[in-house]
Amino acid sequence: MTGVRHFLDLSDAGSDALRTMLADAHARKRARQGWPKGRPDADAPLAGCVLATIFEKNSTRTRVSFDMAMRQLGGSAMVMDAGSMQLGRGESLADTARVLSRMVDGIMIRTDDHAKVEELAHHATVPVINGLTDRSHPCQIVADLMTIEEQGKSLRGLELAWLGDGNNVLHSILEASALMGFNVRVGTPQGYEPHDAFIAMARDAGSRVTVTADAAAAVDGADIVVTDTWVSMGQDHAEDKLTAMAPFQVDAGLIARARPDARFLHCLPAHVGEEVTEDVFEGAQSVVFDEAENRIHAQKSVLLWCFGLL
Repeated sequence: MTGVRHFLDLSDAGSDALRTMLADAHARKRARQGWPKGRPDADAPLAGCVLATIFEKNSTRTRVSFDMAMRQLGGSAMVMDAGSMQLGRGESLADTARVLSRMVDGIMIRTDDHAKVEELAHHATVPVINGLTDRSHPCQIVADLMTIEEQGKSLRGLELAWLGDGNNVLHSILEASALMGFNVRVGTPQGYEPHDAFIAMARDAGSRVTVTADAAAAVDGADIVVTDTWVSMGQDHAEDKLTAMAPFQVDAGLIARARPDARFLHCLPAHVGEEVTEDVFEGAQSVVFDEAENRIHAQKSVLLWCFGLL
């Protein structure tokens, strides 16, 4: 429906709005220092508003961060497991969207097929937010960008190294690079590269994207090093894939090739000992738990943008 702001991918907002979201997230986080986590922000901008959150995939950070984001904005969240909804018994996404649009002020869904989010948004008359699909994970990347800036690093011209699978998180990183002007080096084994469309999007916007099967080359001189689990949620634990990914494990030797002030990110949950070693995960360059906390602050700003308040 025209006039409704959905957040299915970062490009739905665009670079100016994303910059505004980040500024708002930083400001709201600073303003809350020392407060109880459940206390609403001083302005409580979403007082009286209710967000329906639908989960077709397990979740810790997305579930808690959206619930807490709504509480801190003065509203509330309704957590729904898709398996216990009529959606899990065959009710269409179209009908679910139209019913929920009459009952709540916004919808967040965490699912598999990106087409489901698009269909829900097509039929909804309230904002729909992508909490994760197999194509992209935009809310995570808003938190990642916020975390990078908290470390005193400018996004424009940043050199970000990705190690591992060319998955949904990397797709959103590439989309962010197109919007915010940073460069991405992708270290991944042959056959596991990100979708060409996301690489093309970043390059067309002027970002430098390098895809290499040489992990060291991807990390050399990087400002930020990022990885994710090698086997995504719902996939079989494929031994062939784990074998192919082994040279891309982020260990002390690999991260030492990045800049001395480089930071390590991981969206979690981590399989320590697979994609990252314990010394890196727990080390001084790791900001993974700042990154996790920032999901709350980033999601608050996404919500405010969707509700037309940013």
